[in-house]
Amino acid sequence: QVQLVESGGGLVQAGGSLRLSCAYSGRIYSINAMGWYRQAPEKQRELVALITNGVTTKYADSVKGRFTISRDNANNTVYLQMNSLKPEDTAVYYCNVRNWYGTNYWGKGTLVTVSS
Repeated sequence: QVQLVESGGGLVQAGGSLRLSCAYSGRIYSINAMGWYRQAPEKQRELVALITNGVTTKYADSVKGRFTISRDNANNTVYLQMNSLKPEDTAVYYCNVRNWYGTNYWGKGTLVTVSS
């Protein structure tokens, strides 16, 4: 059974940094991409950052230049380094792994709260 476990969320002041980690266990065949999404209260879930097998990255415009996604294939882990955090970054952050067959695997989420 596949499990994705996020860690690293918490409370931080505006301008601060956090590093999220997501490790998955179990077998996921033909991974296409790993990424981070977030959902703020009363808003839809949105893509934050994505990294493909070819290490191509994609970022939401709102986080470009502040967030960096990376992956450690040997340890089945994806990271999100978040710098210069803003109150509008406050959300539950979800890890996602997607395969070539269109199957999406999700973590349960980790809360990031940025105080002003």
